[in-house]
Amino acid sequence: MQDWRAVGKGANAKIGIILVHGYTGSPIAMRPWAEYFLQRGYSISVPLLPGHGTRPEDLNMVKWPEWPAKVEEELDWMHAQGMKVFIFGLSMGGGTTLNVSIKHSSSIAGIVLVNPMVHVKFIAPQIAWAVSRLQKMRKSVGDDIKRPGVTEHGYDSLPIVGLYQLLKMLSYTRKRLHDVTVPLLLFHSKDDHTLPVSNTEIIMAGIGSIPKQRIELVNSFHVATLDYDQEIIFENSLIFVQSHTPQK
Repeated sequence: MQDWRAVGKGANAKIGIILVHGYTGSPIAMRPWAEYFLQRGYSISVPLLPGHGTRPEDLNMVKWPEWPAKVEEELDWMHAQGMKVFIFGLSMGGGTTLNVSIKHSSSIAGIVLVNPMVHVKFIAPQIAWAVSRLQKMRKSVGDDIKRPGVTEHGYDSLPIVGLYQLLKMLSYTRKRLHDVTVPLLLFHSKDDHTLPVSNTEIIMAGIGSIPKQRIELVNSFHVATLDYDQEIIFENSLIFVQSHTPQK
């Protein structure tokens, strides 16, 4: 439940992977994916996003630019080590990855998104702000996982002020998807009880990336990185990284 960096070994050590978790989630949702790449010699970073890993009330104190800024810190660290960098994002982590890519597409080798978030249907930031004046917390939407007995160890509440900040970030990002030109691989769960498929459709239609590829997951819910299809995600993301990394 904290930041985790690890430098790889061998030929892949100069290739870095930043893995970004979702809203109210934790780095635990990204840990198996990160370990998969670390075992193959890649360098990894799994940041704990501001407002997470403590108590739900802390998410109501965060301003949205803090989330991409945290990812940019890891990006700067990897670049300082001379690494070629990929960013992987789950849910809100996907939206954060897209936001970072607006400014940094030229210095990112590729992005991989799993059930990425770019909007919430029928809820504009202004509506979330109005609700947050009356109610600070709602029931959690976390742990949408088909595999029994698995948890991402996220919050058991949904902070509404933080949700308002999240929607502001996503609104900004959605309007600038055309500025994201980094190669994209996107995984979408057909049975996602947290986000509608419109998120994936908006991204695939609006993003400026060439190439871009979408893979359907048929045996996982929203937190697919911990679910039955995780091997499909891991193996195809490895192929993606290899295909965008010059082989020596």
